Parts: sequence; C-alpha cells; structure tokens
Amino acid sequence: MARAMYFESVQSSRDGMIAVGSVVMNRVESDAYPDTVCGVVSQPGQFAPGIMTGRMSSRSLHMVREAAISVLSGERHPDIAEAEFFHAANYHAGYNNMHYVLVAGGNAFYEKRPPELVTQPSTPRPTETQLR
Repeated sequence: MARAMYFESVQSSRDGMIAVGSVVMNRVESDAYPDTVCGVVSQPGQFAPGIMTGRMSSRSLHMVREAAISVLSGERHPDIAEAEFFHAANYHAGYNNMHYVLVAGGNAFYEKRPPELVTQPSTPRPTETQLR
C-alpha cells in the first residue's frame, strides 16, 4: 500500500494519499481485480511504472507509511465512494462513462458508469494543493 501511495502521490498531501489507498482497497474488494493489495498494485499497466521495484526515498516517507497503515486499518477518503480509477488531474480522457468524484493530490478519481448515469463528467476543483 505504501508503494502505491508513494509512486502515485508522493508529492501529495495526506488527503491525496488516502484517496489513492481508497481506490486500491475498492479494487481489492471488487471481484474484477485480485483480492490482495500487492495483486492489485502489481497489475501491468494499472499503476506507476516501477511501483513494486522502485526505490522509495523521500522526506515524506514517514507520512506515506502512516497513511498506508491508516488505510489498511479501515480509513477511506470520504469522497472516493466506489471509485476504482484515477488518472493525472491534467489529463483529459474524453470518454462518456467517467463519473468524477474527487481531485486530490494531482489525481482525478472516478467511477465508470453507464453514460446516462454520469452526473459529473468533468473533473471537480481540487480539494487541496500539492506539497512542495
């Protein structure tokens, strides 16, 4: 979990890290994905390259580990809901089935829905700013 948070949101606030962790846990709980955190985050093409092998070295590593422990202990971002997907907040995919729920930590989080059930087709305003 810490590796997913680190490589997907290391320059983020705790809010962004908890959002990434919440998506990972939503996938773990889904029948469509592996049923372990390592199984989910190591799926090819789903998370940052090198997520399972890259070196983690940062002044925010303590915060990343604390956030990972919190998510593994049951904490979830309150706005993630059922979202199982995210991409960089500045990326525009252009699909009509993406219902956005949150922008945090430089990422836009979304659920895939039938187009007629999408009520938030564009990214909302970020909930916090990136750490520097």
